[in-house]
Amino acid sequence: MAASFSLDPWVQLVLGLIFGITVALGARRASMLSRGGAIAAASVGALTFGIGGWAPSILLLAFFISSSLLSKQGSDRKELLAERSAKGDERDEWQVLANGAVPALLAVGYGLTDQSVWLVGIAGALAASNSDTWATEIGVLARSRPRLITNLQQVEAGTSGAISLLGTAAALAGALLIGLVASLLVGDLELLYVAGAAGLLASMLDSLLGATVQARYVCPNCDHLTEPHPTHSCGTTTVLAGGWRRFGNDQVNLAASLAGAVLALGFWTVLS
Repeated sequence: MAASFSLDPWVQLVLGLIFGITVALGARRASMLSRGGAIAAASVGALTFGIGGWAPSILLLAFFISSSLLSKQGSDRKELLAERSAKGDERDEWQVLANGAVPALLAVGYGLTDQSVWLVGIAGALAASNSDTWATEIGVLARSRPRLITNLQQVEAGTSGAISLLGTAAALAGALLIGLVASLLVGDLELLYVAGAAGLLASMLDSLLGATVQARYVCPNCDHLTEPHPTHSCGTTTVLAGGWRRFGNDQVNLAASLAGAVLALGFWTVLS
């Protein structure tokens, strides 16, 4: 059972609000969040700590801090790839919610029941998000071209659904980090492997969705595939080239987060 501290519910809610706002303002000052992202992060943080308490909040911070710091690494090379991605270094509100909504809702369940099984789900969801983020942030720094997960053909770095050995290793490391923190909180080393496996598999699902159903656009002016819509960085209106319209990177991340939670709970149930 995870360690817990008894607080008056109203006191915890107030502290949760202070916690969420403090973290969001700090991240905003560090240019890790957009204005909308800061508001969303404050809400997720307030809900996670205000109802879920310390354990879910520690897991959320482990994801947010590690992934945000990684996004600042290799910024020169990443700027060259920015036109392919709909996201920059600053996380917007939709990106925050895509990665934080599932853990926050599970944190509510944990806070209301005090059952560690909810932490397993939180760990799986955040392991998936951390795995995908680490794979993206480190994978794009690889010198060799990645391969599309569906057919293993070489593609340009930054292409949705692209994988590499470096990115896969980073994905596993990101998932295991969350698993390690969760196992220390719960006091069961099995959660390290459960979250690690769930996070990595969910990250692979993220890549598969990115290569198949995620909306892909083309700039008629530059003739470049890109994620941003409705306009490319050059100002030209982008045209749908494949995938499902309105099913973008945020929707893919949300699906992967949910898959990570479900997989972790499934693995935990089997092992238990």
